[in-house]
This record gives sequence, structure tokens and C-alpha cells, in this order.
Amino acid sequence: MSFLTVLPLAVVMIAGPQILSAIFLATSEGWQRNSGAFVLGAALSISLVVAATFFLGVGATGQGLSGGTLNVIILVLLLIAMVRTFLGRGQSEPPKWMGRLQAATPQFSFRLGFLLLGFFPTDIITSVTVGSYLAAHDFPLTDAIPFVLVTLVLLASPSLGMVVLGERAEAILPKIRDWMNTNSWIVSEVVILFFVASILNGLLG
Repeated sequence: MSFLTVLPLAVVMIAGPQILSAIFLATSEGWQRNSGAFVLGAALSISLVVAATFFLGVGATGQGLSGGTLNVIILVLLLIAMVRTFLGRGQSEPPKWMGRLQAATPQFSFRLGFLLLGFFPTDIITSVTVGSYLAAHDFPLTDAIPFVLVTLVLLASPSLGMVVLGERAEAILPKIRDWMNTNSWIVSEVVILFFVASILNGLLG
């Protein structure tokens, strides 16, 4: 099913400063409102990018662009994402601006979620890939819903951890943050590689 094919790309969406920001916000003052605003902003931008790309892809196929050509475009986008992820692997410290998240406001958190998940290079490539893939294979746009929902659940997981674990989460989340900061690029590369294999199988099969 198409949504199962694109679902793993949700991991790529949150790997890096996205999940790190979610963890910082989950331990900030007023974390409930900040985390909620962050996820809401992300939901809006991801949905807009995926939908816009889907309808552009449908329009392109209607103008005579073949599904095979769209698949080649998707493949190129994925390879670009792999290169960007690999080049950023050595970034051992989070961006300095993340230190300001401890004093974030809901308005700032909403803007951050909207911009980070909608226009961060790797994320916009991933969202465009999902929308283009569905259009190229004549799948409905609704098949993107699980992808969006899983991405949002992953982004919300630090704040959900605060709800479930309480103060214990404050000790656990920094360890998860450090692990993700060091190893998230490997997870992203593996997921993208599997999707590349799926696209190649469709092109060559």
C-alpha cells in the first residue's frame, strides 16, 4: 500500500534539529503550550508542501509528463537528501539558537515548527518526495495522512514523555537528545536508501 511505502520517511522528517527542538521545548517553561504550538506549525507546513507537490505532480502528468519521469525526479531528490544528510553527519553540537528555546513562547514555537518542518532543506525534499510519489503512482492524497500523522507523533513524543514520565523524563530526554544528535544521520540514510531501492525497483521492473 502506498502509505506504507512513504511512512518510513517520517523518520527522516524529524531526524536532526527537528527532534532536538521538540526535546528542548518539552523541557522549557510552559512546555505544554510550546510543544503544542510547535506540532501545530509543523502539521500546517508539512500538509501544505505535500498537498502542493501532489497537485503539481497530478497537473504535470495531465500535461503529458510520464510517471517514469516523475520517478526519476523523485530519485534525484532522494539522492540530494542523502548527500545533504551525509555532509551534515559531523555536526556534533546543536545550533546555538536552540539554547533560546528554553525561554520560547507559543508564538515562537509555532513559527519554528512551521519553518523547520516546512522549509528545512531535508524536510522540504522529503515532503516533495512524498507528494510527487503519490501523484506519480496515481495514489490519492489521503494516503499522505499516515505519513503526516506519524511525523507529528514523533515530534510530540518528547512532550508525551513528559506527560507519562513526569520528572523522570527530564533525565531521560537529554540522553535521547545526545543519541539522536550523534546517530540520526545513520537512521535517515538507511530509510532514504530503502526508498531509493523502491523507486529503482519500479523504474527497472
